[in-house]
Amino acid sequence: MSTIRRQSILSSGIIYLGFALGFLNTYLFTRQGGFTQSEYGLYGTFMGVANIINAFANFGMQAYIYKFYPYYQDNLKVKDNDMMGWAFVMSMLGFFMVLAAAYIFKGLVIRKFSANSPDFVKYYAWVFPLGFGLTMYSIMEAYAWQLRKSVLTSFLREMFFRLITSALAILFFLRVIRNFDLFIKLFSLTYILLALILLVVLIRSGEIHITLRISRVSRKFFRKIVLLCSFIWSGGLIQNISFVFDNIVIAAVIPNGLAWAGIFSLAQNISSLIQAPQRGIIAASISHLSRAWKDKDYDKIRRVYQRSSINQLIFACGIFVLIWINFMDGVKNFHLQPAYEQAKPVFLFLGLWRIVDMGTGVNSQIIGTSTFWRFEFFTGMILLAITLPLNYILAKKLGVVGPAIATLVSYTIYNAIRYMFLLRKFRLQPFSYKTGLTILLALTGYFLSHILFSSVHGFAAMAIRSLFFGFFYAGGIRLFSLTPDLVPVWNTLKKKFTIPYLRTRK
Repeated sequence: MSTIRRQSILSSGIIYLGFALGFLNTYLFTRQGGFTQSEYGLYGTFMGVANIINAFANFGMQAYIYKFYPYYQDNLKVKDNDMMGWAFVMSMLGFFMVLAAAYIFKGLVIRKFSANSPDFVKYYAWVFPLGFGLTMYSIMEAYAWQLRKSVLTSFLREMFFRLITSALAILFFLRVIRNFDLFIKLFSLTYILLALILLVVLIRSGEIHITLRISRVSRKFFRKIVLLCSFIWSGGLIQNISFVFDNIVIAAVIPNGLAWAGIFSLAQNISSLIQAPQRGIIAASISHLSRAWKDKDYDKIRRVYQRSSINQLIFACGIFVLIWINFMDGVKNFHLQPAYEQAKPVFLFLGLWRIVDMGTGVNSQIIGTSTFWRFEFFTGMILLAITLPLNYILAKKLGVVGPAIATLVSYTIYNAIRYMFLLRKFRLQPFSYKTGLTILLALTGYFLSHILFSSVHGFAAMAIRSLFFGFFYAGGIRLFSLTPDLVPVWNTLKKKFTIPYLRTRK
């Protein structure tokens, strides 16, 4: 677990630095006198559509890499490893199919979005470079995770991507980028740049070799690879559509849709801070889970499952409360546009969804790397069947808060099904009395902070509330030893930052 812990901490640290940049970007997008709500909404909608393009185009290549990399590594030399060659070919083929579909259905897109979100129609073609770059980067990221380069990929996706966005936004404010037209076109090229950087790093390290010469591993597992990719691609496609459908349905069905999509995007981006450690934990654990299934090391799988659950839940509950108690003061003190106050109820439901998703641990990765990966497809179908109609109906009835409620309901059911599957099939479950204690500790800290400091406002009030809750919550975690990873991390930090006592006596 020490390797997972170390990589998780480093990746999570980078991710949180990236989220600090993300908050800077959110501030630049939402502050008074800068981008309009519709422009921010278009930015969020672009990201949602790019993720759908990636889900369509990757043809399940990420799952192929997750599942079969140990077999290629154990049986082939690097120069004979054809895994990435075929992953690139299939993803390129998938992207060309997406382009064909985009051309065929362009008229439908115009009819659905022209009334409520005309700017999306105007910049429709520019979403595809963003989607292509994201697809290529995601394939190489999956391979880099297997090489245990999760820190590098976390830096590129979570920090460097946001740094580029920050630079573009600042240049927009300084009028170096003279208009939003140029901004959105430059932004659409960012993931292509990230993909090229990661490709160069992997090639220079000598740990990747692109060949289309079919290896004996590919021949041996061909049918299993095709079956795996078919199911996982279908399930992943469904899950990605479910994940980003809320932003798209807001832009399509609510009057002045892109402006409301901007409000939803603010809540979505802030709530994503809750989930920041998840990518680091997944990146660090995926190769270990793949190896553990191959070696039938069920104890290791159980440990990863349980620790990922409690560690993620501790982070999620703490960050949720810190944001919730400071939300309105944050909007006012940072001089965001007043309309963004309407994002608070949206954040409530999206934040609770993040807590549910984090608290159930790395269940998706455990199932996806096991021999029961087909279950990914079936649970994805259930998720889609719930998410799409519920998002549409609640967006029509409740406006911008409707899709947030739909997301919470859909993903709670989704995670409950996966929890029951792992419990019944493998007798794996991530919860203990510490789960309830963590939630109780966070609630107690919230109520105390609210009772003591609800009548004070301003930056000083935000700092006091945050410090009080932080000390109370961290103290409770330490007192009750809620995570077994706390003491090793604390000891490591003490060794790194404590100046040793220098004896003067001989």
